[in-house]
Amino acid sequence: MKALFIAEKPSVAREFAAALHEPMDRQDGYLESERAVVSWCVGHLVSMSYPEAYDPALKKWSLNTLPFIPETFRYEVIDSVKKQFGILKKLMNRPDIDRIYVCTDSGREGEYIYRLVEQEAGTKVKDRRRVWIDSQTEEEIRKGIQNANPLSAYDDLAAAAYLRAKEDYLMGINFSRVLAIRYGGQISDFLGSRTKLAVGRVMTCVLGMVVRREREIRDFVKTPFYRLQGEFLPQEGADGGVIRADWRAVPGSRYFESPFLYNESGFREEKKAKELADSLKGKPAVLAAVSRRKEKNYAPLLFNLAELQNTCSRQLKISPDKTLEIAQELYEKKLVTYPRTDARVLSTAVAKEIRKNVSGLGKIANVAPFVEEIVKNDWDKGIAKTRYTNDKMITDHYAIIPTGQGLTALAGLSQQSRAVYERIVRRFLSVFFPPAVYEKTSLEITVDTEHFFASYRSLIEEGYLAVAAVPKKEDGKGQADREEPDEKNGGKESGQPDGEEEQDAGDLGSFLASLKKGQALALRDIRIRPGETKPPKRYNSGSLILAMENAGQLIEDEEMRAQIKGSGIGTSATRAEILKKLVGNTYLNLNKKTQIVTPTLLGELIHDTVAATIRSLLVPELTANWEMGLTKVAEGALSEAEYLEKLKSFIISRVENVRSSSCGSLLNERFRQLGLVYSSKNPGPRTAVSSSEK
Repeated sequence: MKALFIAEKPSVAREFAAALHEPMDRQDGYLESERAVVSWCVGHLVSMSYPEAYDPALKKWSLNTLPFIPETFRYEVIDSVKKQFGILKKLMNRPDIDRIYVCTDSGREGEYIYRLVEQEAGTKVKDRRRVWIDSQTEEEIRKGIQNANPLSAYDDLAAAAYLRAKEDYLMGINFSRVLAIRYGGQISDFLGSRTKLAVGRVMTCVLGMVVRREREIRDFVKTPFYRLQGEFLPQEGADGGVIRADWRAVPGSRYFESPFLYNESGFREEKKAKELADSLKGKPAVLAAVSRRKEKNYAPLLFNLAELQNTCSRQLKISPDKTLEIAQELYEKKLVTYPRTDARVLSTAVAKEIRKNVSGLGKIANVAPFVEEIVKNDWDKGIAKTRYTNDKMITDHYAIIPTGQGLTALAGLSQQSRAVYERIVRRFLSVFFPPAVYEKTSLEITVDTEHFFASYRSLIEEGYLAVAAVPKKEDGKGQADREEPDEKNGGKESGQPDGEEEQDAGDLGSFLASLKKGQALALRDIRIRPGETKPPKRYNSGSLILAMENAGQLIEDEEMRAQIKGSGIGTSATRAEILKKLVGNTYLNLNKKTQIVTPTLLGELIHDTVAATIRSLLVPELTANWEMGLTKVAEGALSEAEYLEKLKSFIISRVENVRSSSCGSLLNERFRQLGLVYSSKNPGPRTAVSSSEK
């Protein structure tokens, strides 16, 4: 008797075959030895059938046939892969096969790919086991086979996978059809050409995020403000540099809570700023307060897919789908662990054996000194007790890390793939290093009743920064890329002027160290620094992926935000594809050079049509709630039947709302306004023509 191993693609099947250490004969669509057969899918082999498969009359879009919710869902083998499906079907029903190892990707989508094949092919093999691995190294594959659980242990995950597909199918077909029938002609008439109106649970929500951001920018009114900065020197005869400190209206200031202020650090009018500056010139200054403290900055958490996509978009100008493609390539070449993960930490089990991953990287010349330092100091041995290890923050897979193996494949990588791998390696090694340590000096200077503040920071211990930066000559870029602070939403609010800026101490270190409270200073100059508020930044492809991952943070209702904490829009495996589809449908523009994402006129027209009819599709609450429901199904906390019943009720009610809606006049006015916006963007021939002007 033999065991059948089914992988997700041929390249993975070859790795499994090699790990078995058995001479394999190559057959058409599979490999075979005396004890094993190894075959593969080629991605999805089976898909859900279109409505016309249920009834040819359903091919024509009609309100009379909506909502379309079949009692039993139909599936069909995809034409282009029928041959491989036939091979698998034959193998799964061979009398000499007594065990099946499911080796598709370890996640919801991989589970779905196999379950559909089994559903359509059928099998009499009762002993079916699931191989769940985090990398494709031989050791991991053999361990995964040895520890494979019964396939039934993953039935809840499979149920969630089926439901996700049914949800996207039902929402996509019903909502796209009903909106196209009711308002698609109106959009086409306005644009002067036939257009595609497609909506979906996740896709439309992402469109809503981008359109809302664009309109915040479009409607933003810049507000000027004027800040004061004083330049202070030690008294004559004393050595030192120039202290630049910013004025703030704190208690005691003549302008404290004054209506002339934009905020506590800026005036609304230049005239008032000049009046204060003139009144302070020539007056003595005193160093009212000095504080010094050491500040530790720890390495960011490890990469999950969203964080890697954001980093590559920002630093390398690579789109999220390309980053995923490269990460998958690195995974299949045994260089990194499973890429489609939401976790940014290690598991306790992996942390105990992490020395193997670290040591293997010592063969890479440009990071070998860092590996040597980690090993020499045993910094890797304490990683399990740090914030970089947390079993509670892991669902299916831990963070993306280098395996320390497969290094012979590096020579064959493209420059782009090497750059992505370099970042994964450096992020991984940096978590073992001590924190970067800064000396932070804060100064408060008084002149008459007014207060000026300055903050200086100097690096005294480089710590993890030594390994985190990618040197320019390795990266092929103009300057080294430094890791940014691990804060997704850090920084100042858009529309607000900054407070005093934190300055690099530079050569002022010894001078700052000599300053004492009560010391007299001279006000050398006081300058007016004009500024203006800034609108929010547009999403780039990476920040949009992060915003999708953290969609729960966009929800205003505090109770709901807490309830769905950790739920995002889409999954790590699907977010890049969603963005790619929106761009492919010409609902969004993606600038390949900058990776900035903006809506198109068509995208905004569809946004407003959905906003007037099924508004909940545009907000993250709905999408995150459905995603949370799928997670509960996967965990066994919610039954498949309960979830499906809620889904059907939602679709029936929303289809009826659109059917009975009468938003034509409202949409005509919105379309007219948008046409003016886009005409002003593109002088010359209009990009949108209303029906009345044709």
